[in-house]
Amino acid sequence: MAISAGIRLYALDGGRVHVAGTDAAELADDGAYVGRTIDMPVPCFLIRHRDGDLMWDTGMSRSRTDLGDWATPGASLIDQLGVIGLSPADIRFLSLSHDHWDHSGNAGLFARSRWIVNPDERAFMFDDENRASPSMDDYGALEGVDAPVVADDHDVFGDGSVVIIQAPGHTPGHTVLLVRLAKAGPILLSGDLWHQAESRRGRKTPVYNTSRAQTLASMDRVEGLVTTAGARVIVQHEVADYESLPRIPSCLR
Repeated sequence: MAISAGIRLYALDGGRVHVAGTDAAELADDGAYVGRTIDMPVPCFLIRHRDGDLMWDTGMSRSRTDLGDWATPGASLIDQLGVIGLSPADIRFLSLSHDHWDHSGNAGLFARSRWIVNPDERAFMFDDENRASPSMDDYGALEGVDAPVVADDHDVFGDGSVVIIQAPGHTPGHTVLLVRLAKAGPILLSGDLWHQAESRRGRKTPVYNTSRAQTLASMDRVEGLVTTAGARVIVQHEVADYESLPRIPSCLR
């Protein structure tokens, strides 16, 4: 597949989560993380394409005051985009791997973008439980957006370079993103399909996933796609994977 050399992938700082005790234990239903303390980056990503820009995940909100010492917000997302001359209003597309607060914290900034969302995830984001959550302050502005609701894999720009892949189980409409770059090759951004490289190797499923069976099926499907594409997997919360990426204004091409 011929991919335009103009596609660029930027990693942005969306914050950091420091999990220990019960929080760490919940990352695997087999007890693998009991007693562990895990430092997890919370990146978000900008994909630049000749036909527009896609924001993938939006990190955690800097305005949240209820998260405690274990969550450290990242630098201002507006300021980070400004480094390369963009503002949220310039972003054509928004897609979230899922609605959890560390992936959707600044989503309201992109209410003017075209939001691409799985119908089950959209319903989940605005159910009664989530409406009562502080997260609604972060992404509630999306509720009235006329978004393309996509239940199948979605080729964002129609050329195979950026594909949203359905991978439910962590949440009802969880997705991952495949980006095909001219020089760096295919990159798979994993959302929360796995929280750590260890989670991927051991097929570990968090206690709070909405469906264990769906999660395992999604893992199998995505691993097959990774093999077929020859993709490099970025486990978004894995320190080594995040630190291997250049920082804005640098990018992968």
